[in-house]
Amino acid sequence: MPERLESQSRRLLRRLRDSLAEPGKGQERLNRITQLISESMHTDVCSIYLFRDADTLELCATRGLKADAVHLTRLRLGEGLVGRVARGSMPVNTADAPGERGFRYMPETGEEIFSSFLGVPVQRLGEKLGVLVVQSREKRLYSDDEVYALEVVAMVLAEMTELGAFIGDDATLAHPHKNPVVIRGASGQEGTAEGQVWLHEPRVVVTNLVNDDPVAEAERLRAAVSQLRVSVDDLLTLASPTEKEHREVLEAYRMFAHSRGWLRRMEQSIESGLSCEAAVEKEQSEARSRLQQVPDPYLRDRLHDLDDLSNRLLRILTGQGSETGAAMPEHPILVARNIGPGELLEYGPRLRGVVLEEGSIGSHAAVVARALTIPLVVHAGRVTTEALNGDAIIIDGDEGVVHLRPDESVAVAFRDKIAMQTQAQARFRKLQDLPATARCGTTVGLHMNAGIMADLPSLAGSGAEGVGLFRTELQFLLRNSMPRRSDLAALYARVMAAADGRRVAFRTLDIGSDKVMPYMKRPDEPNPAMGWRALRVGLDKTGVMRMQLQALIRAARGRPLTVMFPLVSEMGEFVAARDMLLREIEREAHLGHLLPEKLEIGAMLETPSLAYAPDAFFKLADFISIGGNDLKQFFFAADRENELVRKRYDTLSASFLTFIQNIVNRCAEAGTHLSFCGEDAGRPVDALALVAVGLRSLSMRPASIGPVKDLIIRSDIAELRSIIEAEKRRGTEQLRPVVLDYVRQLRQQ
Repeated sequence: MPERLESQSRRLLRRLRDSLAEPGKGQERLNRITQLISESMHTDVCSIYLFRDADTLELCATRGLKADAVHLTRLRLGEGLVGRVARGSMPVNTADAPGERGFRYMPETGEEIFSSFLGVPVQRLGEKLGVLVVQSREKRLYSDDEVYALEVVAMVLAEMTELGAFIGDDATLAHPHKNPVVIRGASGQEGTAEGQVWLHEPRVVVTNLVNDDPVAEAERLRAAVSQLRVSVDDLLTLASPTEKEHREVLEAYRMFAHSRGWLRRMEQSIESGLSCEAAVEKEQSEARSRLQQVPDPYLRDRLHDLDDLSNRLLRILTGQGSETGAAMPEHPILVARNIGPGELLEYGPRLRGVVLEEGSIGSHAAVVARALTIPLVVHAGRVTTEALNGDAIIIDGDEGVVHLRPDESVAVAFRDKIAMQTQAQARFRKLQDLPATARCGTTVGLHMNAGIMADLPSLAGSGAEGVGLFRTELQFLLRNSMPRRSDLAALYARVMAAADGRRVAFRTLDIGSDKVMPYMKRPDEPNPAMGWRALRVGLDKTGVMRMQLQALIRAARGRPLTVMFPLVSEMGEFVAARDMLLREIEREAHLGHLLPEKLEIGAMLETPSLAYAPDAFFKLADFISIGGNDLKQFFFAADRENELVRKRYDTLSASFLTFIQNIVNRCAEAGTHLSFCGEDAGRPVDALALVAVGLRSLSMRPASIGPVKDLIIRSDIAELRSIIEAEKRRGTEQLRPVVLDYVRQLRQQ
């Protein structure tokens, strides 16, 4: 960049800093800024558009356009050249604005006399805040140096907006961290909780935005980058050569940390007048914008690597570590972009709930949240940007909604809901020793799902008859290397001992899709949910599966052992897995080890194909457990992680319940025990319908057993079955209203 323009940029930033330091209301500051920029860049117009909501930009200040248009002119995201800048998060530079694609003429602004247009996004770490625009009468393209200079100024505007510099008595802007915010995500675990935000990775606050000595500032940046590179190299040195996947992530870190282009762009921003910290955030924001436009999922994933590196560098520069010294609030609700199961377990039962910006419904973090019996919301977009430590927060895990800094009316409504849930749980505890027997005499076995030892204390208090599903993958996912057979055997033995004679169905390793072991290479698959996962991995990686089966056999120590294989798609897979287990039994006998007193071998029916397997399969399996979560998404061809489609299809549709009824009939003909495991089993209305079509065993999270049992006890299953069958004969497709009406009548009795 030529020295003249560099000096001009630095002078403008210093003037901007000095202007912002002066007292004044929000509108006064915005007006001063537009005048400063217009004078410094010798343009006829400078305007600032800021977002009023997620889709609407408002002209908040201008020098050169008609003053009456301020706070009256509004554009939708993508509308006009300003909206185009905001949508694409990229500059628009044209010498002929009226002739440009998407131009929208706004007569109230008087802008028809201005030909040239340059607009740059005002954004911070991917969050769109507004658009900064300059215009001139003459037809000309702004130079690359002028575009860059305006981007540098936009960066400072973004930071000052975030810090509340434009807040005043005139309420020009709402404070970014004061008003109530509602964020809609997806339910990862049901339940409702109220508390205070506890950020897993506290945000780095940048307050010094402009530098007075570019040479000294550049030296400070290079020293921090050198420290960062050493720390990344040290991590690579410590990584085990066998941990290939872990090493690949660290190699990507090192590639970014040693990138000359990355450092050069930050040095250029410093030369233009930004501080080190502001230069890092400017590059981080622009990289996010670039990578979010890339269609390749692998390259988009690299965004996280760059984010992590940038945050590490900011912490080095500011001295703000992850430990801020702040005390965890009394009722913490964890807020994070994402989190691993080990980190979540470290927080343990102190947490009231968890909110993740990313995450997934079936992730191992969700499994841990269920084990801790705390509500979880995933896909809560921008929550880490909106939330500050200590903010009041309410999460509704039933609906997947987060209320950040809720107003009093919302808080009161949710407190009433929580109080009612607490009263109901007290009533359900009185039923824990009673069987789930309906008025018509139908008895249903209710079992709990588990995945860690922390689940097992719930077994007795919940009223569960046993563990219908023990997920074994967490012990593999929580480690950086393959667990030893002896460690697994010891854990499984403790699980059986804690069950105190109750049946525990151990599901073999179910990895793949969103459950990836850190020490195992993840294949590049276009659709992982329907790819190389669960039993398919076990049959290909026989060493891992054999080791786990040996651990289960040794853990039994003469006690009964129940093993089920996940995602069985055809009879041949079950036969192969069953034969492998029987060979390990023979091998253990040959070694003189104590064998299980009784062995049950079953399959999880999670694909529609298995429902049509030969009769021989249903006779060969000792039991079958319907995996409702996966089965439903495959039955309806609706990804359960996709909010656009997953709620379109209902468990209580006539087609799905008829399908389940066919499975019930086939198992009854073969004399094979059948159960249903999944989220729907724990929803009382859904569970009642499943029982009505013939299921007599359900497995769910411990907290759901009381509500499900309560509804079954008050129902007449034969009566409901007749109602459902009559509606099906009438051609009714959606049966939920019918079942809900039956339940409402029960509650009125």
